[in-house]
Amino acid sequence: MDSIIETQRQTHEEIERYETALYSLLSRNQPSHEIRIQTEHKAAQVLDRISSRVTALHNSYLDEDARKAEIGAISAPAAAQNDLSEFYARLVKIQDHYNKYPDAVAGGFDMELAAILEEGNQDGLDDDYEEEDPISLLFSGEEAYGKYLDLYANHTAYNNLKNISKRLPYLQYLDILLAAQNGLLHSELSKEARATKDYEVYIQHLHDYLLSFVKRTQPLVDIQTKHQEAEVEFYQKWEDGEFVDWDESKTAKRSANADGAGEGMWCSACQKSYSKKTVYDAHLTSKKHMKAIAKQAVSETPPQNPNGTQNITAQPASNVQLVKSRLRSSALLTYLSTSLLVVLAPTISETKSNVERRFSLTAREREQELLEQSKPPPAPTNTSGDAAAEEEEEERIYNPLKLPLGWDGKPIPYWLYKLHGLGVEYRCEICSDHVYMGRKNFDRHFQESRHAFGMRALGLPNTKHFHEITRIEDALSLAEKLKQEGRHEIFEQETMEELEDDEGNVYNRKTYEDLKKQGLI
Repeated sequence: MDSIIETQRQTHEEIERYETALYSLLSRNQPSHEIRIQTEHKAAQVLDRISSRVTALHNSYLDEDARKAEIGAISAPAAAQNDLSEFYARLVKIQDHYNKYPDAVAGGFDMELAAILEEGNQDGLDDDYEEEDPISLLFSGEEAYGKYLDLYANHTAYNNLKNISKRLPYLQYLDILLAAQNGLLHSELSKEARATKDYEVYIQHLHDYLLSFVKRTQPLVDIQTKHQEAEVEFYQKWEDGEFVDWDESKTAKRSANADGAGEGMWCSACQKSYSKKTVYDAHLTSKKHMKAIAKQAVSETPPQNPNGTQNITAQPASNVQLVKSRLRSSALLTYLSTSLLVVLAPTISETKSNVERRFSLTAREREQELLEQSKPPPAPTNTSGDAAAEEEEEERIYNPLKLPLGWDGKPIPYWLYKLHGLGVEYRCEICSDHVYMGRKNFDRHFQESRHAFGMRALGLPNTKHFHEITRIEDALSLAEKLKQEGRHEIFEQETMEELEDDEGNVYNRKTYEDLKKQGLI
């Protein structure tokens, strides 16, 4: 067993080295969202270890008796300054330990630090090697490594609530969550809807998910302390009566009546429950009830109520207390969820933009996007000094005319630039005033997704009739003209086509069909 002084010294050293490792982690370049999340999770682990060692160090300093005993054991008395028996006794213990465990690793803490600071496959020797990322297992596919929120299950639970005015699509549900920045969450719901058990379960699941998402995406933020402060603030406001929309007196009575409507009164003779007192009083004079009473008088033990003893006066009060506690719990979870949504407002906005973007993609484009996301990010390559010098020379290519780059990364010749007309601008109003350089790029863009999306937004088909049409007004007028020409062709077909009857008389189609309907042919 190490001495308490050596343990304190070692703990001080570990704390300092952990602080150095934390600085090294946070000072790294973080080019992507995934690397930033990984770095923050590693930094959070380092902070947890620092916190645990600081706590242990503080407790050891509070144990003054152990420190005094240790100092007294290693300090020789004044009469025996040359007494080294304690030193040799401890030296023998150390030697015995290493003789017993000869394979013990001395630098265990160094290996732990190296594992934290390791970046993985830095040499780039094995290109096929894919390092396991435990952080990616914390997120679902829809969350995309913490970039977006996955609220589809909560959206379904919201639409299944009772007493809601209408069922909302997913985008409008995200708008409601974004509106929590300006007030309490779900203020659009009625008091009856928020007083139900389904709402309490829904808001509990929503709160748990938001809290879990914040912990996974922002590990360096002390969200638990903020959460406790928000809870204390809620109870203060609740006692002051600031939550007018959560008035528990009227809502609790209404909900208690609704919850207790199916309880009723129990008739032990008839073995039946009645929901209303008037129905219960009316059945007391019935023949069936009289026979049940006579049969019950003959038997020794009367049948018991399977639901327990009925207490008519205490039941409504218990229901009111139950609903009051449910209201307070729902209001607390709603308030805490609102504070979390304020923190996650940028993420919700990005989630909404991502959903809108995915709605505009085709099935093939979605598959291509999934394939690109599944590919691992390219590892940074270590270039030597000569390679870096060559890159700097390539970056200094003289290009005053801003010519496009060719396949070799250098500007194309000026004569080729003029031959293809790359200096001519073609603007397309349907593509949100996008500018295409060169006739070839302009002709090609009519079959690309940008132009096709603009035509779909106008409600027009992207056919060959609209080729070379770049203005919205021209496209709409051409569509109207094509509709009129289509009607005119139908009219001409009816008037120009000729038919012959059995007697050899020739009529156009319209006249022939009219006469045939009248029975004249």
